[in-house]
Amino acid sequence: MPLLELQRVHVHYGPIQALKGISLTVESGEIVTLLGANGAGKTSTLRAISGLVRPSAGRILLQDVDLTHRKPHEIVALGVGHVPEGRRIFPRLSVEENLRLGAFTVRDRAEIARRQEYVFSLFPRLAERRHQAGGTLSGGEQQMLAIGRALMMQPRILLLDEPSMGLAPVLVESIFEVIQRLNRDGTTILLVEQNARMALEVAHRGYVLETGRIVLSGPAAELAADPRVQAAYLGAA
Repeated sequence: MPLLELQRVHVHYGPIQALKGISLTVESGEIVTLLGANGAGKTSTLRAISGLVRPSAGRILLQDVDLTHRKPHEIVALGVGHVPEGRRIFPRLSVEENLRLGAFTVRDRAEIARRQEYVFSLFPRLAERRHQAGGTLSGGEQQMLAIGRALMMQPRILLLDEPSMGLAPVLVESIFEVIQRLNRDGTTILLVEQNARMALEVAHRGYVLETGRIVLSGPAAELAADPRVQAAYLGAA
């Protein structure tokens, strides 16, 4: 049984249909990437999984648990972490306060402290700025904080929406190194990323979306070698 499965999922925003019956799976321990142009439906897919938008048809399963009609906080508690595009941290709260909010269902203070130290081991820069307001951090540091906040729930699957957007190249490499480390540590990841080359380098499998439909899927290496993917997303002629 896949860890995550979407079965013929449709999503509408009023009269606009963003997803047109997509089906995909993510196995435990995988990094799976969603590729596509702006407006293809990548973010809508993640929002549907995390309950921020309700599918108009289809089902979303976390193993044997149906997420389709659950509320976002219930889906988080079941083990789905979501790092949205644009980070959306709490700018007036400190780094530590942002992280503690990520563990809102955990009552054991020692466990919260242990998880926080794990985040600081991934992002030493956050440890240096633990008392600093989130809004005063650089863009790269805010992305680290957004990922760290999601990790405080120890998610079974982590949804990452454009983690490299707006970052300097050296920070992009750092973020992708962390993504690989998280996966080695046992975190399953569904990754939306405009930098298709980097995404395919770290992913095990991928899906290509066009106007709300999946048009290609397969192992990441096969997608990277596909002339259609190369022409559309990798800059090849």
